[in-house]
Amino acid sequence: MSNSLSFISYNINGIRAGIRKGLLDWIQTGDFDIIGIQETKAQKEQVDIQALKDLGYHDYWFSAEKKGYSGVCIFSKLKPEKVVYGMGVEKFDKEGRVIRADFGDLTLLNCYFPSGTSGEIRQTAKYEFLAAMEDFIAKLKKERPNLIVQGDYNIAHTENDIHNPKTNKKTSGFLPQEREWLSKWFGELDFVDSFRYQHPEQTKYSWWTMRSKTARANNKGWRIDYQAVSNPIKSQILEADLINTAVHSDHCPCYLKISV
Repeated sequence: MSNSLSFISYNINGIRAGIRKGLLDWIQTGDFDIIGIQETKAQKEQVDIQALKDLGYHDYWFSAEKKGYSGVCIFSKLKPEKVVYGMGVEKFDKEGRVIRADFGDLTLLNCYFPSGTSGEIRQTAKYEFLAAMEDFIAKLKKERPNLIVQGDYNIAHTENDIHNPKTNKKTSGFLPQEREWLSKWFGELDFVDSFRYQHPEQTKYSWWTMRSKTARANNKGWRIDYQAVSNPIKSQILEADLINTAVHSDHCPCYLKISV
């Protein structure tokens, strides 16, 4: 193992669509060690990733039972000692939301948190997921304290993480209860927002609505994708950024580099 590892977290909004838009070439150019994809919207057998296998990536998929929905996967040049599919909550595991990979004493969780934008039922499910994630992490931390929990959290944390905070105070993804949970996550639950750790004041976004054709061009976005690092390894953070130039999705990739 080299003295650093690079991680990508990317909600691709359909991996087959992403591949058609040049995702595999982008990965090849980037030469990243470990890539977590969210919203694959595909079963493994539906996707040709031979190009990634040729580059030396191992692949691990946790797809939703429902076709064309949700799903997460990990591409890694390092072979993990252990891969765990799901968080042990059937309701969410059926939706393919969490995949875990252990590399030495480091554990990566690649996650796709639910969105609540479609209405009250899904917003309730989102709160249930946040509570379940809290319980899941509390138990996992006892045996695996060195954690990276990356993915699409579907929550913008502060007013500096959303282009129009005043008009979105009652919008799912920026509701007070969601933001309070994230403050707790990046507080008493012992995680560090790696991007904020490196860039305390910078305004940069990871998602732009497709309902407006000009949102991305005008950079009217939200930062809802995170690479959270547990406190025991925060001193190992070397770089953290959002790669706005990658345009395979309505999200952009998050980048993290840590020393090992």
